[in-house]
Amino acid sequence: MKKIDQDFIISYLRSLLFRSLMVVIIFLLMAIFSKKSSIYKDYIVSNVYEKNFSFAKINDFYNKYFGGIIPLDKINKNVSPVFKETLEYDNLSLYYDGVKLSVMDKYLVPSLKDGMVTYIGEKDNYGNVIIVTTIDDENIWYGNIDRCAVKLYDYVSSGDYLGEVNGNYLYLVFSKNNKYLDYKEFLDEN
Repeated sequence: MKKIDQDFIISYLRSLLFRSLMVVIIFLLMAIFSKKSSIYKDYIVSNVYEKNFSFAKINDFYNKYFGGIIPLDKINKNVSPVFKETLEYDNLSLYYDGVKLSVMDKYLVPSLKDGMVTYIGEKDNYGNVIIVTTIDDENIWYGNIDRCAVKLYDYVSSGDYLGEVNGNYLYLVFSKNNKYLDYKEFLDEN
């Protein structure tokens, strides 16, 4: 093995060990605080178990300050994404709580924003739906998806491939805190 490869592996293992120890220390501190004081215990229970907090924010924070688990950026810097698209459609009309977009048959759907896939399944009036929860806690529903290219809890970036439209229509719904948002905040009308 080359010396550079050995140095890289040793550096990576040290970094992984450090990150693992930090997670263990944070967990133990939370356990100690919740055991010693009922105020901390109530705070932790209400904010971790009772409220819906954003895993996309946690993932973004972790990647920003600690980097990814596997340092792919150090392995090959000449990698470019295979699919980085923007949403293209011919016509837009209101549809239930969102909008219905006329697209090409078997259109490949890109993610509108960075976030985490929090739901994949059937929804009434929308067919097979992929829901992406953004860093800003917005939920974007992508409806009428035939072939899903993502799995539950995948992190997607803006422009990443989500799936293929079943037919000629894509349904989008935008919500935050159980309130539907205006599509104009997310889409440019053609």
